[in-house]
Formats: sequence, structure tokens, C-alpha cells
Amino acid sequence: MAAHEFGIMQKNPSYEERFDSYEPQKYNCIYIDDDFIEPIMDELQSIDCYWHTLQRSEKGLAYCGVTLIPYESMESFINILLLQNNEAYDPLIHLANQAKENKNYLIHFGI
Repeated sequence: MAAHEFGIMQKNPSYEERFDSYEPQKYNCIYIDDDFIEPIMDELQSIDCYWHTLQRSEKGLAYCGVTLIPYESMESFINILLLQNNEAYDPLIHLANQAKENKNYLIHFGI
């Protein structure tokens, strides 16, 4: 079963840092089954994110890589999840709200 993992970065990334390693335990990540992420990938393309480093600004999630979701994008991210009207997204919504409140980035590890 393919899954995506999301966690809160307690220290926001610096411009020089790269995030290429698979380290979900470092960020106390939660698991979201790909069955819930894959169907909303098109909608997530409207979200400003970074792939692996702040030097690579992109839209949406790096499906098979590492995504850094800035707190400035959190409201849009949360709204997309809420529109799904599915409690399977509740843990991710809660996590995103925490990141937004504390002005932290979310880190996403793709499948």
C-alpha cells in the first residue's frame, strides 16, 4: 500500500538546505494512503511549494519526492482538503492547522 507522509518542520528550512533523504521519523510524520492523495493531485497544483530545497519553487506536491509546504500556502492546502468532505483527511487538516498557527513548514515525503 503506497502512502504519503506529512510532518511539521520545527525549524523552517534555510535557502541552502536540501531535503533529499527519507526521514519521516525525524518529523513525526503521519501517513495518508495514496488512495486519498492521488485523486486531489490536480487540485494541489495550485499550491505554491518547494521541491527538495527552497531553491526550487514549484506548484503542488512532488509525488515521488520531498515537498516543503510553506505556511503561506497552508490556508489553500487546508481548503482543498476540507472540500473533499472526507474524514480521512482530518489528521492532515489538523497537522496543517498546527503548522499554520505556528508559521511552520510542512514536509511531505511522496511514495
